[in-house]
Amino acid sequence: MATETHGAEAAAEGSALVFHPMDQFIVKPLFGNGDVGMFTITNVTLWLFLAIVSVVLLMVLGTSRRAIVPSRSQSIAELAYGFVHKMVEDVAGKDGLKYFPYIMTLFLFIVFANFLGLIPMSFTTTSHFAVTVVLALAVFLTVTILGFVKNGASFLGLFWVASAPLALRPVLAVIELISYFVRPVSHSIRLAGNVMAGHAVIKVFAGFAAIAAISPISVIAITAMYGLEVLVAFIQAYVFTILTCVYLKDALHPHH
Repeated sequence: MATETHGAEAAAEGSALVFHPMDQFIVKPLFGNGDVGMFTITNVTLWLFLAIVSVVLLMVLGTSRRAIVPSRSQSIAELAYGFVHKMVEDVAGKDGLKYFPYIMTLFLFIVFANFLGLIPMSFTTTSHFAVTVVLALAVFLTVTILGFVKNGASFLGLFWVASAPLALRPVLAVIELISYFVRPVSHSIRLAGNVMAGHAVIKVFAGFAAIAAISPISVIAITAMYGLEVLVAFIQAYVFTILTCVYLKDALHPHH
């Protein structure tokens, strides 16, 4: 009797719809099945490297044979260049254009990392806070150091709201100071959270596709979500980059 009960439970478990949408974000060694250490080459390492290679292929090799009538790769590279250049100039001003190479590199890296994560069986590196926090902290430290180098102690004027009533200025200064140090947190969570959520939802719909009764609906839902994720991949890179431009503007012109 006990054997029959155990067999029924095993059969029920085997027939149950079981899927784990967060498994796609697990960091695994690229070679072997050991523990992940500081110098272990993982799936994250591979897809970060591929994102860097993609940027180099587009911006270096893709434009190596520049012509008046551009090739497809040259057209994409020039379009990306003009798009980010205008963004930096419009948001941070002409003074910010000297930092354009860093912002351009940041934008392209995030775009390619996001789009590579849409390839089936790939790994989405920007879904991990370990990646996005590093990017956000690099921006935060860069603009903070730049703000003090360019403006000295007057950079602290960024936190002093001179247009507010005198009695409210100390309170607003504390609020501004807190919001300033929260920047890298919100900057990183916004990117990783949106990318992770979209991929998890696609995985959930893919799990339901195994049920014949709702399989067509699941396929339609997956297609719609995938199309949305294509937009999200670009939009999140754009949002991260334009916020970087805003922070750069604060560092260059803290009293504006």
